[in-house]
Parts: sequence; structure tokens; C-alpha cells
Amino acid sequence: MGRLITIDGLDASGKETQTALLCAALRERGYRVRELSFPMYGEKSAAAVELYLGGALGDNPEDTNAYAASTFFSVDRYISYRTDWKRDLEDPDTIVVTNRYTTANAVHQLSKLPREAWEGFLAWLWDFEFGKLGLPTPDCILYLEMHPDIARRLLASRSAATGRVQDIHEKSTDHLDKSYLAALYASDTLGWNRIRCFAGDDPRPIADIHAQIMDTVAPYLS
Repeated sequence: MGRLITIDGLDASGKETQTALLCAALRERGYRVRELSFPMYGEKSAAAVELYLGGALGDNPEDTNAYAASTFFSVDRYISYRTDWKRDLEDPDTIVVTNRYTTANAVHQLSKLPREAWEGFLAWLWDFEFGKLGLPTPDCILYLEMHPDIARRLLASRSAATGRVQDIHEKSTDHLDKSYLAALYASDTLGWNRIRCFAGDDPRPIADIHAQIMDTVAPYLS
């Protein structure tokens, strides 16, 4: 089997940028790399996810309960794995790098629940995706910690510059704050490698974050 590395974080934490930088650095070092981004927007497997994030089930994320919403994302991962990237991961010389994974459910859906239900939800989620569905467990999880106040500022700037419509997670101030707290809990409980991506009121330099990521993944590459 190859290795599976996952990068996750709040919206505007730099996931896409850092995933691309990591993949490029690994290729420069001679590794065979498959880069993935979840959800698989535009694919049939992500139809339920797109309906949910687009507001078809309600404009508030909490209109769809944590367990139901989680299954939408889980099915997308399962179908894409079985029909596509399973063969990549079966190659012992390949590193699969994902932008988001089961970790996203452990943040965005966990945040919908009361604190006393968090432990049970994470146990259910890990058993459902990795036990019942048989999805591969990441060898290394990198969580990009971005303070929600900074994330909101970056999201607003990105939306104004690109005209990109924000999904129901991005538009909800309450959801972003709750997800930040849920992410700290999940990363501590599940042993993720947490990378702080801000200093004071500003994001850290992209190059500094990338360097820290390379140092963190080094032990998982041999």
C-alpha cells in the first residue's frame, strides 16, 4: 500500500495552497503523487453534498443534522475511492494527498452537536467510514488552524475578488466559530498534527507554513 496524507482546516485556512505546495515538493523529491480534493464537485458522487452546501436542504447548516450530512460526504469519498483512487493507494510507490477527508466531518458536522455528544460522534464517524465503509485511514493528518476572525476576513476578500458564491458553511458566522472549537477538540482527541497558520491578527507567511508541513510529514515518507 501507498501512503495517505490528509490536509484539512477551516475555510480560508490555506488548504488548497498548502496541498498543492506539498504535492509539488514531493514530486520534486521523486515521489509519485496523486492529489485529490473533496468533495468531488461536479461528479455524480457529490450530488448530495452539492445540494446540501448549496442550500437545497436549508440555508442554515444545522437544518441538516450532523449524522445525515456526514453520510453525504462519506458516500462521495466511498464512490470516488472504489471507482478511482483505490488503485493509486494500492501502489506502494504512490503518495495520495487529499485536501479534506473524513476529518472535515469531524469538524463541520461535530460542531452541530452539544459538547457532551462529541466523543460519541467521533467514535461513530471513525467506525462508519473506516470500519463499515472500509475507507483507508490516513497515515498522516495535518490540520491547518486558522482563527475564525481571520478566516472570515479572508473569505470576504476572496468572495469580493472572485465573485465566488459562499456555501452555507462559509456564510454562517456561528458555524465557523463552532467549527473552530470542534476542530481543536478533534485534533487533540484524535492526534492530528496541528499547524497554526496565524500569528496575532494575521495569517503566517505561506512559505513558513509549508516548511513546517514538510518537517511534519518527513517521518511518514520513509
